[in-house]
Amino acid sequence: MSRIVFANNYYYPRGGSERVMLDEMRWLGARGHDIIPFARQHERNQPSPFGEFFPPMVDFGELGYIHKPRAALDIIYSRSTKASFAAVLDQCRCDMVHGHNIYGGLTYSIIDAARERSIPFVLTLHDLKLACPSYLMLNRGAICERCGRGAFWNCALQRCHKDSMLASLVNMVEAYFNKTSGKYDWISSFLCPSQFLLDKIAVSGVPRTKLVHLPNAVNTRDYQPSFGKNDYALYAGRLSREKGLLTLLEASKDVPIPLRIAGTGPLEALCKGYVERSGMQHVTFEGYCHGDQLKDLFRNAAFLIIPSESYENAPMSILEAYAYGKPVIGSDLGGTPELVSNNQTGMLVPAGDVRALAEAMATLWHNHKLLEDMGRAARARVEADFSSERHADRLSEIYRNLIH
Repeated sequence: MSRIVFANNYYYPRGGSERVMLDEMRWLGARGHDIIPFARQHERNQPSPFGEFFPPMVDFGELGYIHKPRAALDIIYSRSTKASFAAVLDQCRCDMVHGHNIYGGLTYSIIDAARERSIPFVLTLHDLKLACPSYLMLNRGAICERCGRGAFWNCALQRCHKDSMLASLVNMVEAYFNKTSGKYDWISSFLCPSQFLLDKIAVSGVPRTKLVHLPNAVNTRDYQPSFGKNDYALYAGRLSREKGLLTLLEASKDVPIPLRIAGTGPLEALCKGYVERSGMQHVTFEGYCHGDQLKDLFRNAAFLIIPSESYENAPMSILEAYAYGKPVIGSDLGGTPELVSNNQTGMLVPAGDVRALAEAMATLWHNHKLLEDMGRAARARVEADFSSERHADRLSEIYRNLIH
């Protein structure tokens, strides 16, 4: 079996990308592979025998202006992180490095450490970072593809990242530096969870021969389905404008069915204020949820709603809903249509269309047979196409081909 280093900015279940990585580490470890994590230091990190090598966490937003230039350089390319990673590689003598989200933290400096030791490197793409310096292809809430073919200067010109000139400039420089200095050249394969993402990254200039479509997965044995149960509709995710929260609340105002919103984010206060002013007592905010609390929210929901108004890659929440036997109402953008089979495992609606979303919510809520039939089809789909066994088989094959 192989010894594989998994590299990511965080080593705890912070979000969907970390969830994908931690699942892969567990599944491959169960098959006999020797798995070694590498991340930045964080109080919530899981235990690691190599934790002493983890570089420190730096919060760019909290630094004073006198320290920001140095921190900006470390966000683009961290020599100290490269040295720490090199020490891990020299000590563990691994066969392969599998990177996940490494930009803006570990940085692509760790690729150089692997290249200097002739260790194969694969990278899972969880967003559009290689085509868009701010990774969302959004400009002030609207979809933007100006940088898609390498015109990264648009990021600074449009102040795309957090509406900050400094942050946008740093991301622009990072994008140009990584591309022009050949930081991607040593990466053997870019693993894309959706075909949509693969196509967008190909347009940005990455050779298609290096792009591999590898869908996300779940271990369905960990989920006990509950078909047709309809206590409430569920939204679970970040509370931010591009996620379509305001559209969802407007639709919910027209269709007063119980709605639970799980998550936190910059739009939380605005959303709560809208609900309170509108007297929408059927809407409740659950806050940040994880573990058994989040499992119960999924299990007892009628369906999941993903009303995003930006490009989603391959939301893990869709696969989790399917595993619980819940259909999904999703926007017809990005990678979501690859997962949601319209009128079979859920319903697709035009992004930002309040009326279409309200009609879909009402249709599923009031038709119990349709709700159960779609839930059973969703469970069957995740078992057939997105199982952990299938994912681990494919990933092991990718490793073998590169190592040998």
